[in-house]
Amino acid sequence: LPAGSSKGEVYQAIHHQLVASALAVKACHELVPEGKIGNMLLGGLMYPLSCKPEDVFETLQENRSWQFFGDVQARGAYPGYMQRYFRDNGITLTITDADREALKTTVDFISFSYYMTGCVTADEALNQQARGNILSMVPNPHLASSEWGWQIDPLGLRTLLNVLWDRYQKPLFIVENGLGAKDKVEADGSINDDYRISYLNDHLVQAREAIDDGVELMGFTSWGPIDLVSASKAELSKRYGFIYVDRHDDGTGTLARSKKKSFGWYKEVIASRGASLKA
Repeated sequence: LPAGSSKGEVYQAIHHQLVASALAVKACHELVPEGKIGNMLLGGLMYPLSCKPEDVFETLQENRSWQFFGDVQARGAYPGYMQRYFRDNGITLTITDADREALKTTVDFISFSYYMTGCVTADEALNQQARGNILSMVPNPHLASSEWGWQIDPLGLRTLLNVLWDRYQKPLFIVENGLGAKDKVEADGSINDDYRISYLNDHLVQAREAIDDGVELMGFTSWGPIDLVSASKAELSKRYGFIYVDRHDDGTGTLARSKKKSFGWYKEVIASRGASLKA
């Protein structure tokens, strides 16, 4: 929670955001009758660490902590599980009749970010141990991780796409996905980021599999086309782009830009409409 804020104050602020979002959707539909407008979810798919019923239920609750936003924006009302959460935590929100009416205007599609998955357990000792790691998340013993500890799970994207499609039956849009890594500039100026190519290839293959599963996927945009300061670490050394920017964490560099190996690879993926991907 933000310093000095109660759970009630946080959820009241969230409520105002959800109402504002619904009013923005309504305004878009009025101003641009043929326009489509969506939301933005953090696709934080979590798995049970074990098949213990307690772990499975705890995972259900953890996934609902981000699905809640989509539930309100796609279904037009607060779900029962959130109403219970408010009761159990002594939270009473100020919700007017006008607010309830506004929330009935729902989004046309669901857009979301996806970088990794994590695990959930009811074992408090393991949770305390996880809070000491870089992401405060119980790691999945079956997955590899990036340099920054983000676990790499392409199949998780297919799972998430199916979960969201089953839940909302609205078109989906992957608006963030990519790999943060340290890139090395070779003597000839080339940057051979095969690790980024592998990451994106494997995730796009799973997105294609989800389409074959029947998921309606509108599109995919990576994070991000050009190197920029990492939001999570405030570092430029954690690079995501297809285009390298000569700038470093200490502020030095010319800001000159150059294409990484992934630039040509991604250009071919687009030109071939995915035919160049390697399953």
